Amino acid sequence: MRQSLTAEFVGTYILVFAGTGAVVVNELTGDITHVGIALTFGLVVMALIYTFGHISGAHFNPAVTIGFWAMRTFPGKSVLPYIAAQVGGATAASLTLLALFGNVADLGATLPAYAPEQSFILEIILTFILMLVIAASAVHAKAIKSFAGIAIGATVGLEAMFAGPISGASMNPARSLGPALASGTLEHLWIYLTATVIGALLAVGVYRLLQD
Repeated sequence: MRQSLTAEFVGTYILVFAGTGAVVVNELTGDITHVGIALTFGLVVMALIYTFGHISGAHFNPAVTIGFWAMRTFPGKSVLPYIAAQVGGATAASLTLLALFGNVADLGATLPAYAPEQSFILEIILTFILMLVIAASAVHAKAIKSFAGIAIGATVGLEAMFAGPISGASMNPARSLGPALASGTLEHLWIYLTATVIGALLAVGVYRLLQD
């Protein structure tokens, strides 16, 4: 368990440091652009899956951990320790960015661009898609699991590309919680803590229909 929790902490740290770090650096320089931010998130997720997948399962996301538990492929006793490690890694990454750059761009916090209800529904759909891809590419008995990292990373990048300007394309409670805590941007945090879990659980329901 120690190795798994360390991998989840370090992996989530790297995910948030790179992804939200791209948001911060783009705010300072303008050089990365929205497309670059989306690609950063997708590429770091892909790299981390291949780095830590054999150690912890490469969740880095409380909604994914809850989804695996709901699929009965992950033990209930490990859910809270995994989530604690993920939130700890995300918060540590955001505090690192705060120390390096100051509270720039709310440290990449996810915020709704328009009505909160719109982003709530969008985050449900985005996380539904992500969890379904994860389940079908990395868990299903007939999946070609060696390509799961590419499929999942590409999904994160794709969704961040088109939905980032609207909801922030979180799909991950820890990714939203870390920057929110470090920057003090808590007003809309409820969206990203609830919609993502709902989306993951809906995906599990559909995944069960796809199993043989």
